[in-house]
Amino acid sequence: MFTIYVYVLDTLADWELGHVTAELHSGRFFKKGAPGVTLKTVGCSREPIQTMGGLTIVPDCLIEDVTVSERSVLLLPGANTWSNPRHGGILKKAGELICAGATVCAICGATAALAVAGLLDNRPHTSNGPGFLEMFCPTYKGTRFYVDQPSVADGNLITAAGTGGLLWAKQIIERLGVFAPDTLEAWYNYFSTGEPRYFYALMETLPAGNKN
Repeated sequence: MFTIYVYVLDTLADWELGHVTAELHSGRFFKKGAPGVTLKTVGCSREPIQTMGGLTIVPDCLIEDVTVSERSVLLLPGANTWSNPRHGGILKKAGELICAGATVCAICGATAALAVAGLLDNRPHTSNGPGFLEMFCPTYKGTRFYVDQPSVADGNLITAAGTGGLLWAKQIIERLGVFAPDTLEAWYNYFSTGEPRYFYALMETLPAGNKN
């Protein structure tokens, strides 16, 4: 069983999480025998937050409730409020999770937050383009590990640019092993191209009980 913790904060970029949370929560394309997945929203307080799209989310749990385990996954979405010191607690937790072998996934502005915390100094990662992290994080020392790609998976750390949400989702799903490889490939091809042939290929990869 994996527990997916989604950190929620004001101005959360709704679209960046859409693909990965929908697939992990619904399980609609999971392979037979895939491990179970539970999804929980996490806040630095119990107060509701408002996303960039105007949606209100009440956190399911607090930072201290996040279990440090290899079966934990932390999703850190982009937002315009990452510079607020109140988010220091989740960055500390992210460091603990990485050290424990858990999977930490950050996109867009959340990559800058990880850079400020020193978590990108010594391993491959990406963000919103070359120079972005240097601009927002004067203490950032990971320039030589920067990879100019939409999303970069380095073991249990997966980072992405704000435009890399689909590939980020693919790499997270692949890391968890909940899709069969041919399902994941067809899923990614369909959502990245919109070509009908990939939709039918996706349907053909599914166990009989998953087909609509």
